[in-house]
Amino acid sequence: MRYLFVLLAAAALTASSCIKSMPKNDECDILSAWVEGEDIDINFYNRSQMKKENIPSNINEIAFTVRSLYSLPELAIKFDITPGATITPESGSVHDFKQGPVEYTVTAQDGKWCRKYHVYFVEAELPKFKFSFENVDEVYFEASKSTYNVFYELDNTETRRNVWASGNAGVAIMRQEWTPDMFPTKSVAEGYSGKGICLNTQDAGTLGALFGKPIAAGNLFLGNFNINAVLTDALKATEFGIPIEREPVRIVGFYKYQPGDTFTDKDMHIIPDRVDEASIYAVFYRNQDEQGNSIVLHGDDVLSSPYILRKAQVASLPATDKWTRFEAFFEGGDADSEILAALGYSFTLVFSSSKDGASFEGAIGSTLYVDEVEVSFENEQ
Repeated sequence: MRYLFVLLAAAALTASSCIKSMPKNDECDILSAWVEGEDIDINFYNRSQMKKENIPSNINEIAFTVRSLYSLPELAIKFDITPGATITPESGSVHDFKQGPVEYTVTAQDGKWCRKYHVYFVEAELPKFKFSFENVDEVYFEASKSTYNVFYELDNTETRRNVWASGNAGVAIMRQEWTPDMFPTKSVAEGYSGKGICLNTQDAGTLGALFGKPIAAGNLFLGNFNINAVLTDALKATEFGIPIEREPVRIVGFYKYQPGDTFTDKDMHIIPDRVDEASIYAVFYRNQDEQGNSIVLHGDDVLSSPYILRKAQVASLPATDKWTRFEAFFEGGDADSEILAALGYSFTLVFSSSKDGASFEGAIGSTLYVDEVEVSFENEQ
Protein backbone atom coordinates (compact mmCIF):
# COMPACT_ATOMS: atom_id res chain seq x y z
CA MET A 1 0.00 0.00 0.00
CA ARG A 2 1.25 3.49 -0.79
CA TYR A 3 2.37 5.25 2.38
CA LEU A 4 1.24 8.66 3.51
CA PHE A 5 4.23 9.27 5.71
CA VAL A 6 6.77 7.31 7.75
CA LEU A 7 5.09 7.64 11.13
CA LEU A 8 1.73 6.35 9.92
CA ALA A 9 2.66 3.92 7.20
CA ALA A 10 0.60 1.15 8.75
CA ALA A 11 -2.51 3.31 8.99
CA ALA A 12 -3.35 3.49 5.30
CA LEU A 13 -5.47 0.38 4.96
CA THR A 14 -9.21 -0.20 4.66
CA ALA A 15 -11.60 -2.30 6.67
CA SER A 16 -12.32 -4.63 3.79
CA SER A 17 -8.63 -5.40 3.31
CA CYS A 18 -7.52 -8.89 4.29
CA ILE A 19 -4.38 -7.29 5.78
CA LYS A 20 -4.06 -7.93 9.52
CA SER A 21 -0.82 -6.05 10.02
CA MET A 22 1.41 -4.50 7.45
CA PRO A 23 5.22 -4.51 7.24
CA LYS A 24 6.70 -1.62 5.33
CA ASN A 25 7.70 -3.69 2.28
CA ASP A 26 4.33 -5.34 1.69
CA GLU A 27 2.07 -3.42 -0.69
CA CYS A 28 -1.00 -4.58 -2.55
CA ASP A 29 -2.96 -1.67 -4.08
CA ILE A 30 -4.83 -1.09 -7.31
CA LEU A 31 -3.36 2.19 -8.55
CA SER A 32 -5.55 2.63 -11.64
CA ALA A 33 -8.20 0.72 -13.61
CA TRP A 34 -9.46 1.16 -17.16
CA VAL A 35 -11.62 -0.21 -19.97
CA GLU A 36 -10.26 -0.23 -23.51
CA GLY A 37 -11.91 -0.39 -26.93
CA GLU A 38 -13.32 2.00 -29.52
CA ASP A 39 -16.45 -0.14 -29.85
CA ILE A 40 -16.95 -0.17 -26.08
CA ASP A 41 -16.79 3.59 -25.58
CA ILE A 42 -20.37 3.97 -26.89
CA ASN A 43 -21.48 2.61 -23.51
CA PHE A 44 -19.87 5.59 -21.74
CA TYR A 45 -20.79 9.26 -21.78
CA ASN A 46 -17.21 10.23 -22.55
CA ARG A 47 -13.88 8.43 -22.84
CA SER A 48 -12.46 9.98 -19.68
CA GLN A 49 -14.97 7.90 -17.67
CA MET A 50 -13.37 4.71 -18.97
CA LYS A 51 -10.40 5.11 -16.63
CA LYS A 52 -9.98 5.56 -12.88
CA GLU A 53 -6.56 6.99 -11.99
CA ASN A 54 -4.75 7.67 -8.70
CA ILE A 55 -7.13 5.44 -6.74
CA PRO A 56 -6.82 6.36 -3.03
CA SER A 57 -5.56 3.75 -0.57
CA ASN A 58 -8.78 3.97 1.47
CA ILE A 59 -10.96 3.01 -1.52
CA ASN A 60 -11.88 -0.64 -1.97
CA GLU A 61 -14.76 -0.17 -4.43
CA ILE A 62 -14.23 0.98 -8.02
CA ALA A 63 -17.35 2.09 -9.93
CA PHE A 64 -17.55 3.00 -13.63
CA THR A 65 -20.47 5.11 -14.86
CA VAL A 66 -22.22 3.90 -18.04
CA ARG A 67 -25.27 4.91 -20.06
CA SER A 68 -27.13 1.66 -19.47
CA LEU A 69 -26.46 -1.54 -17.59
CA TYR A 70 -28.96 -3.38 -19.79
CA SER A 71 -26.88 -2.94 -22.94
CA LEU A 72 -23.49 -3.40 -21.28
CA PRO A 73 -21.47 -6.16 -22.99
CA GLU A 74 -19.02 -8.44 -21.23
CA LEU A 75 -15.94 -6.34 -20.48
CA ALA A 76 -12.27 -6.68 -19.69
CA ILE A 77 -10.93 -4.37 -16.98
CA LYS A 78 -7.20 -3.73 -16.90
CA PHE A 79 -5.29 -2.69 -13.81
CA ASP A 80 -2.09 -0.98 -12.76
CA ILE A 81 -1.15 -2.41 -9.38
CA THR A 82 1.66 -2.09 -6.86
CA PRO A 83 4.96 -3.28 -8.42
CA GLY A 84 5.58 -6.95 -7.68
CA ALA A 85 2.00 -7.65 -6.61
CA THR A 86 -0.43 -9.95 -8.45
CA ILE A 87 -4.16 -9.66 -9.08
CA THR A 88 -6.87 -12.35 -9.29
CA PRO A 89 -8.85 -12.58 -11.56
CA GLU A 90 -6.05 -11.45 -13.83
CA SER A 91 -5.93 -8.00 -15.41
CA GLY A 92 -7.71 -8.04 -18.77
CA SER A 93 -9.92 -11.05 -18.03
CA VAL A 94 -13.49 -10.77 -19.35
CA HIS A 95 -16.52 -10.65 -17.02
CA ASP A 96 -20.25 -10.02 -17.19
CA PHE A 97 -20.66 -6.98 -14.94
CA LYS A 98 -24.44 -6.94 -15.45
CA GLN A 99 -24.52 -9.73 -12.88
CA GLY A 100 -23.09 -7.43 -10.23
CA PRO A 101 -19.68 -6.50 -8.79
CA VAL A 102 -16.63 -8.64 -9.52
CA GLU A 103 -14.25 -9.19 -6.61
CA TYR A 104 -10.53 -8.80 -7.31
CA THR A 105 -7.78 -9.72 -4.85
CA VAL A 106 -4.39 -8.00 -4.99
CA THR A 107 -1.65 -10.01 -3.29
CA ALA A 108 1.68 -8.53 -2.23
CA GLN A 109 4.93 -9.82 -3.69
CA ASP A 110 5.75 -12.01 -0.67
CA GLY A 111 2.31 -13.65 -0.86
CA LYS A 112 1.43 -12.94 2.76
CA TRP A 113 -0.72 -9.84 2.42
CA CYS A 114 -3.68 -8.95 0.25
CA ARG A 115 -6.53 -6.51 -0.34
CA LYS A 116 -9.93 -7.22 -1.84
CA TYR A 117 -11.63 -4.79 -4.26
CA HIS A 118 -15.13 -4.79 -5.74
CA VAL A 119 -15.37 -3.44 -9.30
CA TYR A 120 -18.78 -2.65 -10.77
CA PHE A 121 -20.74 -0.46 -13.18
CA VAL A 122 -23.59 1.93 -12.39
CA GLU A 123 -25.94 4.04 -14.44
CA ALA A 124 -25.43 7.77 -14.52
CA GLU A 125 -27.00 9.18 -11.39
CA LEU A 126 -29.31 8.62 -8.49
CA PRO A 127 -33.03 8.52 -9.36
CA LYS A 128 -33.78 11.07 -6.66
CA PHE A 129 -31.87 13.71 -4.75
CA LYS A 130 -33.79 13.60 -1.48
CA PHE A 131 -31.44 12.60 1.29
CA SER A 132 -32.77 11.25 4.58
CA PHE A 133 -29.46 9.71 5.76
CA GLU A 134 -31.13 6.46 6.77
CA ASN A 135 -28.51 4.31 5.05
CA VAL A 136 -25.49 4.08 7.30
CA ASP A 137 -22.76 1.50 7.76
CA GLU A 138 -19.62 1.06 9.84
CA VAL A 139 -16.00 0.77 8.70
CA TYR A 140 -13.38 -0.85 10.89
CA PHE A 141 -9.90 0.67 10.56
CA GLU A 142 -7.49 -2.12 11.50
CA ALA A 143 -4.40 0.06 12.07
CA SER A 144 -5.99 2.10 14.87
CA LYS A 145 -8.72 -0.42 15.81
CA SER A 146 -11.31 2.31 15.34
CA THR A 147 -14.77 2.09 13.78
CA TYR A 148 -16.59 4.98 12.09
CA ASN A 149 -19.82 5.65 10.19
CA VAL A 150 -20.13 5.90 6.42
CA PHE A 151 -23.29 6.98 4.59
CA TYR A 152 -24.62 5.71 1.26
CA GLU A 153 -27.65 5.84 -1.05
CA LEU A 154 -29.63 3.21 -2.93
CA ASP A 155 -30.49 3.56 -6.61
CA ASN A 156 -33.68 2.31 -8.27
CA THR A 157 -32.30 -1.24 -8.43
CA GLU A 158 -31.48 -1.13 -4.70
CA THR A 159 -27.78 -1.06 -5.56
CA ARG A 160 -25.63 0.64 -2.96
CA ARG A 161 -24.12 3.91 -4.18
CA ASN A 162 -21.18 5.18 -2.12
CA VAL A 163 -21.64 8.82 -3.06
CA TRP A 164 -21.06 10.33 0.40
CA ALA A 165 -17.65 10.96 1.95
CA SER A 166 -16.31 12.57 5.12
CA GLY A 167 -13.02 13.17 6.90
CA ASN A 168 -13.61 10.27 9.29
CA ALA A 169 -11.01 8.12 7.53
CA GLY A 170 -8.39 10.79 8.22
CA VAL A 171 -9.38 11.06 11.87
CA ALA A 172 -9.15 7.27 12.21
CA ILE A 173 -5.41 7.55 11.52
CA MET A 174 -4.98 9.69 14.63
CA ARG A 175 -7.33 8.04 17.11
CA GLN A 176 -6.92 4.63 18.72
CA GLU A 177 -9.89 2.37 19.50
CA TRP A 178 -12.58 4.94 18.78
CA THR A 179 -16.23 4.01 18.29
CA PRO A 180 -18.57 5.69 15.74
CA ASP A 181 -20.15 8.05 18.29
CA MET A 182 -16.71 9.57 18.99
CA PHE A 183 -15.98 10.66 15.39
CA PRO A 184 -16.67 14.14 13.92
CA THR A 185 -19.23 12.75 11.43
CA LYS A 186 -21.75 10.24 12.71
CA SER A 187 -25.30 8.97 12.48
CA VAL A 188 -27.85 9.91 15.12
CA ALA A 189 -31.07 8.03 15.83
CA GLU A 190 -33.22 11.14 16.27
CA GLY A 191 -33.11 13.31 13.16
CA TYR A 192 -35.86 15.54 11.86
CA SER A 193 -37.48 12.34 10.58
CA GLY A 194 -35.89 8.99 11.37
CA LYS A 195 -32.11 9.08 11.47
CA GLY A 196 -30.02 12.19 10.81
CA ILE A 197 -26.36 13.21 10.70
CA CYS A 198 -24.33 14.94 13.40
CA LEU A 199 -21.20 16.93 12.53
CA ASN A 200 -18.97 18.00 15.40
CA THR A 201 -15.74 20.04 15.43
CA GLN A 202 -13.09 18.28 17.52
CA ASP A 203 -9.57 18.59 18.83
CA ALA A 204 -7.40 16.59 16.41
CA GLY A 205 -5.09 15.53 19.21
CA THR A 206 -1.31 15.53 19.55
CA LEU A 207 -0.68 14.04 16.14
CA GLY A 208 -2.98 16.52 14.41
CA ALA A 209 -1.22 19.41 16.12
CA LEU A 210 2.15 17.97 15.14
CA PHE A 211 1.18 18.17 11.46
CA GLY A 212 -0.37 21.65 11.78
CA LYS A 213 -3.96 20.36 11.70
CA PRO A 214 -5.15 21.02 15.25
CA ILE A 215 -8.92 20.63 14.73
CA ALA A 216 -11.14 18.29 12.76
CA ALA A 217 -14.47 19.73 11.66
CA GLY A 218 -17.33 17.33 11.09
CA ASN A 219 -18.13 17.24 7.37
CA LEU A 220 -20.13 15.26 4.84
CA PHE A 221 -20.10 15.78 1.07
CA LEU A 222 -20.89 14.17 -2.26
CA GLY A 223 -17.57 12.91 -3.57
CA ASN A 224 -14.54 11.01 -2.28
CA PHE A 225 -12.06 11.38 0.56
CA ASN A 226 -8.50 10.60 -0.50
CA ILE A 227 -6.58 9.39 2.52
CA ASN A 228 -3.28 9.55 0.59
CA ALA A 229 -3.33 13.36 0.87
CA VAL A 230 -4.67 13.78 4.38
CA LEU A 231 -1.40 14.81 6.06
CA THR A 232 0.63 15.89 3.06
CA ASP A 233 -1.89 18.22 1.38
CA ALA A 234 -5.11 18.12 3.38
CA LEU A 235 -7.08 20.38 1.02
CA LYS A 236 -6.56 17.81 -1.76
CA ALA A 237 -7.99 15.01 0.39
CA THR A 238 -11.54 16.19 -0.31
CA GLU A 239 -12.51 15.32 -3.90
CA PHE A 240 -15.88 16.98 -4.49
CA GLY A 241 -18.60 15.94 -6.89
CA ILE A 242 -20.49 13.19 -8.69
CA PRO A 243 -21.46 13.35 -12.41
CA ILE A 244 -25.00 14.57 -13.05
CA GLU A 245 -27.36 15.03 -16.02
CA ARG A 246 -29.58 17.76 -14.55
CA GLU A 247 -29.23 21.45 -13.70
CA PRO A 248 -29.79 22.16 -9.98
CA VAL A 249 -32.08 25.01 -8.91
CA ARG A 250 -32.52 24.85 -5.13
CA ILE A 251 -31.51 22.99 -1.96
CA VAL A 252 -33.75 22.74 1.11
CA GLY A 253 -33.52 20.81 4.37
CA PHE A 254 -33.54 20.99 8.15
CA TYR A 255 -30.76 21.71 10.64
CA LYS A 256 -29.87 22.41 14.26
CA TYR A 257 -26.66 24.19 15.26
CA GLN A 258 -24.67 25.33 18.28
CA PRO A 259 -21.21 26.94 17.92
CA GLY A 260 -18.40 25.94 20.28
CA ASP A 261 -17.30 28.28 23.04
CA THR A 262 -13.83 29.34 21.85
CA PHE A 263 -12.81 30.13 18.27
CA THR A 264 -9.18 29.41 17.39
CA ASP A 265 -7.03 29.91 14.28
CA LYS A 266 -4.84 27.28 12.61
CA ASP A 267 -2.16 27.84 15.27
CA MET A 268 -4.74 27.39 18.08
CA HIS A 269 -4.57 31.08 18.96
CA ILE A 270 -7.84 32.28 20.45
CA ILE A 271 -9.80 34.84 18.41
CA PRO A 272 -11.91 36.33 21.23
CA ASP A 273 -14.49 38.22 19.17
CA ARG A 274 -15.19 35.54 16.57
CA VAL A 275 -18.08 33.07 16.74
CA ASP A 276 -17.92 29.86 14.73
CA GLU A 277 -20.37 29.30 11.86
CA ALA A 278 -21.67 26.18 10.19
CA SER A 279 -21.67 25.82 6.41
CA ILE A 280 -24.09 24.28 3.91
CA TYR A 281 -23.54 24.78 0.17
CA ALA A 282 -23.76 23.07 -3.21
CA VAL A 283 -21.69 23.45 -6.39
CA PHE A 284 -22.41 22.51 -10.03
CA TYR A 285 -19.28 22.49 -12.22
CA ARG A 286 -17.64 21.32 -15.47
CA ASN A 287 -15.82 18.05 -14.84
CA GLN A 288 -13.63 18.26 -17.98
CA ASP A 289 -11.45 20.99 -19.40
CA GLU A 290 -11.33 22.06 -23.06
CA GLN A 291 -8.93 19.21 -23.89
CA GLY A 292 -11.14 16.56 -22.28
CA ASN A 293 -9.00 16.19 -19.16
CA SER A 294 -10.82 15.34 -15.95
CA ILE A 295 -11.52 18.16 -13.48
CA VAL A 296 -12.14 17.51 -9.78
CA LEU A 297 -12.66 20.26 -7.22
CA HIS A 298 -10.87 20.14 -3.88
CA GLY A 299 -10.90 22.03 -0.61
CA ASP A 300 -8.80 24.84 -2.06
CA ASP A 301 -11.08 25.65 -5.03
CA VAL A 302 -14.52 24.17 -4.40
CA LEU A 303 -16.03 27.66 -4.16
CA SER A 304 -13.63 29.52 -6.46
CA SER A 305 -12.77 27.31 -9.46
CA PRO A 306 -13.31 28.88 -12.92
CA TYR A 307 -15.06 25.63 -13.88
CA ILE A 308 -17.97 26.34 -11.51
CA LEU A 309 -21.19 27.10 -13.38
CA ARG A 310 -23.61 27.46 -10.47
CA LYS A 311 -23.44 27.41 -6.70
CA ALA A 312 -25.87 27.75 -3.81
CA GLN A 313 -24.84 28.77 -0.29
CA VAL A 314 -27.10 28.96 2.74
CA ALA A 315 -26.56 32.56 3.80
CA SER A 316 -27.03 32.11 7.53
CA LEU A 317 -27.40 29.22 9.97
CA PRO A 318 -28.23 30.86 13.32
CA ALA A 319 -27.73 28.83 16.48
CA THR A 320 -30.85 26.85 17.37
CA ASP A 321 -31.80 23.78 19.38
CA LYS A 322 -34.90 23.20 17.27
CA TRP A 323 -35.06 21.68 13.80
CA THR A 324 -35.14 24.67 11.46
CA ARG A 325 -35.68 24.78 7.71
CA PHE A 326 -32.91 26.11 5.46
CA GLU A 327 -33.07 27.00 1.77
CA ALA A 328 -30.68 28.25 -0.89
CA PHE A 329 -31.06 28.92 -4.62
CA PHE A 330 -28.39 28.33 -7.25
CA GLU A 331 -26.88 31.34 -8.96
CA GLY A 332 -24.85 31.29 -12.14
CA GLY A 333 -25.10 30.47 -15.83
CA ASP A 334 -27.00 27.89 -17.84
CA ALA A 335 -25.53 24.53 -18.71
CA ASP A 336 -24.63 23.56 -22.27
CA SER A 337 -27.21 20.92 -23.27
CA GLU A 338 -24.69 18.79 -25.18
CA ILE A 339 -22.18 18.83 -22.34
CA LEU A 340 -24.96 18.05 -19.87
CA ALA A 341 -26.15 15.09 -21.96
CA ALA A 342 -22.55 13.79 -22.08
CA LEU A 343 -22.36 13.87 -18.27
CA GLY A 344 -19.86 16.71 -18.46
CA TYR A 345 -20.96 18.37 -15.22
CA SER A 346 -20.57 17.27 -11.60
CA PHE A 347 -22.50 18.23 -8.49
CA THR A 348 -21.53 18.32 -4.84
CA LEU A 349 -23.45 19.08 -1.66
CA VAL A 350 -21.39 19.97 1.42
CA PHE A 351 -22.13 20.22 5.15
CA SER A 352 -19.60 21.32 7.78
CA SER A 353 -19.78 22.12 11.49
CA SER A 354 -17.13 24.85 11.02
CA LYS A 355 -17.21 27.03 7.91
CA ASP A 356 -13.43 27.43 7.86
CA GLY A 357 -12.68 23.93 9.10
CA ALA A 358 -10.76 23.15 5.90
CA SER A 359 -8.26 25.82 7.02
CA PHE A 360 -8.29 24.32 10.54
CA GLU A 361 -10.04 27.34 12.01
CA GLY A 362 -13.14 26.98 14.16
CA ALA A 363 -14.40 26.25 17.66
CA ILE A 364 -14.04 22.85 19.26
CA GLY A 365 -17.54 21.69 20.21
CA SER A 366 -19.39 23.32 17.30
CA THR A 367 -22.17 20.90 16.37
CA LEU A 368 -24.38 20.79 13.27
CA TYR A 369 -27.28 18.38 12.78
CA VAL A 370 -28.74 17.93 9.27
CA ASP A 371 -31.63 15.88 7.89
CA GLU A 372 -34.19 15.59 5.08
CA VAL A 373 -32.25 17.49 2.41
CA GLU A 374 -33.69 17.78 -1.10
CA VAL A 375 -32.29 19.17 -4.35
CA SER A 376 -34.62 20.59 -7.01
CA PHE A 377 -33.75 20.67 -10.71
CA GLU A 378 -34.65 22.49 -13.92
CA ASN A 379 -37.72 21.18 -15.78
CA GLU A 380 -38.47 18.74 -12.99
CA GLN A 381 -41.87 17.09 -13.30
